[in-house]
Amino acid sequence: MSERIKDHVSLFNGCEYQDMFAEKAKYENAETDAKVQETLEWTKTKEYRDLNFARQDLVVNPLKACQPSGGLFAAIGFEGTMPFVHGSQGCASYFRSHFMRHFREPFPTSCDAMTEDAAVFGGHNALYLGLQNTYELYSPKMITMVTSCMSEVIGDDMNSFVKNAKEQGFIPADFPVTFAHTPSFVGSHIVGYDNTMMAILGQMGVKKETKNDKINVIMGFDTYLANYEEIKRIFKLFGAEINLLSDPSETLNSPTDGEYKMYRGGTSLDDLRDAPNSKATLLLQKWSLLKTAEFIEKEWQHPVKVVNPYGIEGTDELVMAIAELTGKPVPAELEYERGQLVDAIADSYYWIHGKTFGINGDPDLAYGLCRVVMEMGGEPIHVLVSNGSKDWEAETKANLSKYEFAKGAQIWAGKDMWHFRSLLFTEPVDMIIGNSYAKYLERDTGIALCRIGFPLQDRHHLHRYPTIGYKGGLQMMTWIVNRMLEDIDKKTMYTTSYDILR
Repeated sequence: MSERIKDHVSLFNGCEYQDMFAEKAKYENAETDAKVQETLEWTKTKEYRDLNFARQDLVVNPLKACQPSGGLFAAIGFEGTMPFVHGSQGCASYFRSHFMRHFREPFPTSCDAMTEDAAVFGGHNALYLGLQNTYELYSPKMITMVTSCMSEVIGDDMNSFVKNAKEQGFIPADFPVTFAHTPSFVGSHIVGYDNTMMAILGQMGVKKETKNDKINVIMGFDTYLANYEEIKRIFKLFGAEINLLSDPSETLNSPTDGEYKMYRGGTSLDDLRDAPNSKATLLLQKWSLLKTAEFIEKEWQHPVKVVNPYGIEGTDELVMAIAELTGKPVPAELEYERGQLVDAIADSYYWIHGKTFGINGDPDLAYGLCRVVMEMGGEPIHVLVSNGSKDWEAETKANLSKYEFAKGAQIWAGKDMWHFRSLLFTEPVDMIIGNSYAKYLERDTGIALCRIGFPLQDRHHLHRYPTIGYKGGLQMMTWIVNRMLEDIDKKTMYTTSYDILR
């Protein structure tokens, strides 16, 4: 039976499907193949690029998801917490499937399934029943709500709704329900992460007179689960106590042992409540935690440090920040790991030196990747971020201006993948670094793609490797140089190059 089941790779090459596609083209009065090819060739020109960059009211394939998805990711990292969407069933299903396709793991999420009547008269009744069902069916220790377009358009008062739900007995009065406003029609997933993280910390944190000796660490919108283990390992080497606020590394990397557990690991609610009393807070991303950083500095009134821990320079910043906050010397093991990374770069430097790169991704990752590429001798030419602000653009330009290899870099904030396509055709580079959606640019332009970022849905298990710290720097360098060597092998396949040694 299995021999008769065709994979999608070969299924649609069958005669019946090819005939169907041909009939569909006739029905739609489609242009000829020659006309389509002529138009495609025109879209690769400088003339088209100028028109493309002049558009204002159209976005084509932006490199971002909407706010609630980021909010759900912030919530999933706390002990016994059920993320909850105040909005439609379709929105919740999309967010869950988006993360499940990246992590290859269940992503628990509940919702109140708002419908048309709730959009007109308000979503309070749907929310009350949604909270009650979630509490009774899934037995969470906390529910964290985010909002979608529908509830934000009608202006639902989340604070009042939660109070009413408790007063009317839908959920116990002392049960923690945190909430954040995350309208999908503005911002992106990193803004939603920021809004939700700030809301959880503000609504759950309890300031005390006594302080503890822990350092809060917030990763930001970081989907590389090994990074959470890496930062805990680094703190352990220092002999310092870490309070990792939102840790999804166990929930989204759970074992198959015959028993499914909806809630695994995560930051304990006791540690969450005690977070304001830590000695300091260390943020490993800036642009996905802007409001959170401001809130902590203002309300908790303890030191806040922000680092970008990618590559040698970034990890040096991280290590020195921990040393300063803890008053402890840098562990010899970390110095050893730094030397290993420097040695590995020296081994591979001549394959990357002078090569040019097009980088896209979220603001913090793109910023860090620029430094990683330059440490390897590469030259970032196009750095494009859909959800980057003008401040991010200015800061990235200022940072790159300090490096000889980055003099030709062009920094683009608020642009999409169709803009990126024009850049790659008119000013080609040697390699693209981006997420799975950049594979279509690789196919279109012939430029090799190294997959780093989110989402990674057409490759498995990459999120299980670290990208931060010296070990993470070694991992990213390995991905980049080996993808470069793979591309060289492909291009020399039918030439007189018989060099097996790389």
